[in-house]
Amino acid sequence: MSDWTETYRPTTLSEVRGNNKARDKLEEWAETWDDHQDAVIVHGSPGVGKTSAAHALANDLGWPVMELNASDSRGADVIERIAGEAAKSGTLTGGESGRRLVILDEADNFHGNADYGGSREVTRVVKSANQPMVLVANEFYDMSQSLRNACETIEFRDVSKRSIVPVLRDICRREDIEYEEEALEEIAEGTSGDLRSAVNDLQAVAEEAERLTVDDVVTGDRDTTEGIFDFLDTLIKEEDAEGALKASYDVDENPDEMLNWIEDNVPKDYQGAELADAYEFLANADRWLGRVRSTQNYSFWRYASDNMTAGVAASRREPKGGWTRYGPPSYWRKLGSSKGTRKTRDAIAERLAEREGTSVGTARREIMPFLSEMTHHCKNRDLTVQMAAAYDLDEKEVSFVTGSGKSTNKVQSIVEDAEELLTEQTVEHSGSAFFDTSDSDTDSAAETDTDSATGDEASQAASDGQGQETLVSAGENGAGSSEEDPDDAPAETGTPDETDDDQSGLNDFF
Repeated sequence: MSDWTETYRPTTLSEVRGNNKARDKLEEWAETWDDHQDAVIVHGSPGVGKTSAAHALANDLGWPVMELNASDSRGADVIERIAGEAAKSGTLTGGESGRRLVILDEADNFHGNADYGGSREVTRVVKSANQPMVLVANEFYDMSQSLRNACETIEFRDVSKRSIVPVLRDICRREDIEYEEEALEEIAEGTSGDLRSAVNDLQAVAEEAERLTVDDVVTGDRDTTEGIFDFLDTLIKEEDAEGALKASYDVDENPDEMLNWIEDNVPKDYQGAELADAYEFLANADRWLGRVRSTQNYSFWRYASDNMTAGVAASRREPKGGWTRYGPPSYWRKLGSSKGTRKTRDAIAERLAEREGTSVGTARREIMPFLSEMTHHCKNRDLTVQMAAAYDLDEKEVSFVTGSGKSTNKVQSIVEDAEELLTEQTVEHSGSAFFDTSDSDTDSAAETDTDSATGDEASQAASDGQGQETLVSAGENGAGSSEEDPDDAPAETGTPDETDDDQSGLNDFF
């Protein structure tokens, strides 16, 4: 039997149920795209029809679709090659209007992967796109602020029960399924606004019953927090290796989060050798997750899952019983308490990365410790001032890098001196942009006084034509004469200090 969520996917916007205002706003965005040329973020809970609406829109307008899933391809090179090229395509592969629709599904999955350039590259592509782009996301605020600000936003809300039931009724009619109205209402009630899950539940029940009744409908709580607690009980106390692995398929947690849950709770029931074996499997799982982060190859997730589920279950040496108070990972509490510090650290790292032309991870791991060591507690004051000026750091950021704690008077004075240094450097690198005519008058007056002091010697030099020879010589040197004095060359061509601002950075310190 085919998947009903695909078989009965809406083909036009008029068939999208439960989000009429969002649907109309998406259609308006597309029809006026030539006027604003902005990308749009369509966000909302899973299963409410976001991606289906995007495809239906393209079908209505006759636009070909190019779809990219952020969970499969997160690297900057992949985003640039696929999404970038699609956004800049001409009219050869476009529809009747010369347009194609670029859909980036699960766009919120770029958070935490800035080191690989995915989020920054998507933001760049969005700002320069010459084709309409729809970014589909479940968690709107998991996306970077710069990406959110660069797009229009449309929220799809949970589908109401009264909108889900007609869809289920229509599917039953097309599939020639007898049903009780109360059974459809029960399915709609149990899916908490998730239309896709409601269709899946209907198909699962219909495969087992000739006539759909209320008694056939088995609804369960879809709360993921309770789900993870039930899973921990199954993993640690009940199932064998194979059963634990299969049970993990029904848990709505990614491998990183699941590892944190298991790591914190397994010591509450395991002891001695079985605990040591369990932690060895968890260590193996962590290694595989590290390979995922370093290579962006998400096929390695399966090996991590095998170790943290089947491996931990296989480590059990004796039956476990009773009730255990499982709790959320302590790692989450630590992240919450250090959120402000990490935010400051990441903001500084992003600025260093942009200035030095490196990744955010490299700036955080290598450049920031280097700067912290050189400017520890602001003891090298001149160097600290140069650092604050080079990277435009405020008082809070200077305190963070130097380890000075809160913003002290010393830090405040360093920031003030850095601002003055920036002003001086701006004037120095401006060339004649800040040239003052009053300086010219002063120079002319000084030259007049000099001429008066020399008296007849100046007149004699002029009568001998020496003044003209001097002007000719200067003109030849200015034109790049090959006979110019090598010692004077630096004065003509500029000193090494006169470099472009873009070439500064760490070099400013040396």
